[in-house]
Amino acid sequence: MITDDELRLCGDLSGGKRAIELGVSDQRNALAFATAGAKAIAVDPDQQRIDTLRADAGALDVHVECHVAELADLGFATSGSVELVVADHTIGAIDDLGRLLRQVHRVLKSGHAFVIVVDHPFGDVMADPSRPYGTGSRTLGEWLTAMSRANFRVDTVYELGVDGTHPAPTTLVLRARKEGS
Repeated sequence: MITDDELRLCGDLSGGKRAIELGVSDQRNALAFATAGAKAIAVDPDQQRIDTLRADAGALDVHVECHVAELADLGFATSGSVELVVADHTIGAIDDLGRLLRQVHRVLKSGHAFVIVVDHPFGDVMADPSRPYGTGSRTLGEWLTAMSRANFRVDTVYELGVDGTHPAPTTLVLRARKEGS
């Protein structure tokens, strides 16, 4: 597993910077945020995932503010109050991506990062070569267009997972910065 130290996507979270994990991923990013000194916030519609995260935070003696809500329901956060938002394999299939992106844009401070990790869209083709590119998930172009329309500037793209058993990337990582106010 490649770490943020290697990718350098999230930046310094010390000093109580506010960081949101959109959807509690298997990586439990909110725990890493809290351990790094951030005011960690997690949003997930699944009560069980939130309960598990709370228990894990208690075991590590860190605090994570948890919200059981749809991922685009960020009304608890005031506009321009968050330094980082991460969605790690949690928004690939979201229906109303535009709404989610508008809400993330609203809560982020200008110039700050939104990191998205999804299954690489070419993975569907590799799994089933008869399936045309773009029929199973959003294409790279669709991701970039959606980000641009929501007033984000993508400054980093990683295509990860190419190795001896995977001739094509399995994971797409995008870091976008909020433009405007």
